[in-house]
Amino acid sequence: DRPADAKAVPAVVRAKTIELVDGRGRWRAQLKVEPGGQVVFRLRDQNGVIRTKLGADEAGSGLLLLDERTEPGIHLVASRNGTTVTLRRGEKRLVLRPGD
Repeated sequence: DRPADAKAVPAVVRAKTIELVDGRGRWRAQLKVEPGGQVVFRLRDQNGVIRTKLGADEAGSGLLLLDERTEPGIHLVASRNGTTVTLRRGEKRLVLRPGD
């Protein structure tokens, strides 16, 4: 890789969807505004499986980290209805809600 010429780098990139692809052309990351207005950032592994989702809208935001079976491992939600942290491993699940 050679250093990018500062003049060739745009100050702002505007798009409705931004996708990063790997050397084989498969998309590995996507930043997108959904039809309902939510903005979502998804990260995929080398097999195309979504492993991480980060989203936000006017009601709040959330982060989802998926395990090797694509089950939620960690799910964080901050919304007008409150904040929750859910941790899961197999059948075990722990839900934390501040104030409980």
